[in-house]
Amino acid sequence: MIDLHCHVLPGIDDGARSLEVAVAMCRLAAAEGCEALVATPHQRRGVWWNCDGAALDGLREELQAAVGVRPRILPGGEIRIDSQLLAELARLPESGLQPLAGSRYLLLEFDGGGRPRQAIELVHELVIAGWRPVLAHPELIPWLADDTPLVERLVELGAATQVTAMSVTGDFGHRPEAAAHRLIEAGLAHFLASDAHDLYRRPPGLRRARTEVAARWGEEVAQQLTDDNPRAVVADLPLAAAHQQTESRA
Repeated sequence: MIDLHCHVLPGIDDGARSLEVAVAMCRLAAAEGCEALVATPHQRRGVWWNCDGAALDGLREELQAAVGVRPRILPGGEIRIDSQLLAELARLPESGLQPLAGSRYLLLEFDGGGRPRQAIELVHELVIAGWRPVLAHPELIPWLADDTPLVERLVELGAATQVTAMSVTGDFGHRPEAAAHRLIEAGLAHFLASDAHDLYRRPPGLRRARTEVAARWGEEVAQQLTDDNPRAVVADLPLAAAHQQTESRA
């Protein structure tokens, strides 16, 4: 499995508080079956600006050296949506925004204020510009969680969605669980990720959620959400193209 969303870089946001905690989180993820993690610190969110690319790379390399070869720790960011996002993407790499694993996929975090029209326009503009937007945890954002047709529209425009493991298992409560299940049931979920922040309250690991997905919707869906689709991101391939390559090898 590959976990595309976890806050393991130490001391820079509300994730791992120290290198020791970060190492323990990575080792727990590996024990749960994750071969790779994309480190996704908050970017452009309040005090967690985190747009110094060299500093982020240095932290990731330090963490990888402390962890060893497994899991691989790949670059990324959970990028807060704001009015300057498109302009900042045009300034890469100077702007310091971090696509997922160096790909054209962007993990995007909307805030709680519902702006469906702006979301539609943003996804449209990003796709035209050659980006592949991934909506972080829509089941936890009320105006997305309660509007499946809007999520469907965003997916039609070229977005993908990432649901959180603890939402799927009900650890975040009934409403996120129900919303996550609706998205999976409707074929509108593309990635299952931990969004891990620590060792106890929001720990890493996908095994329990993957098992539940397989039991409810089948092994093929679980495989797509935790392995095939995340692997396409790391390879910077469209999800459909990655699936076709897998079928051709079978």
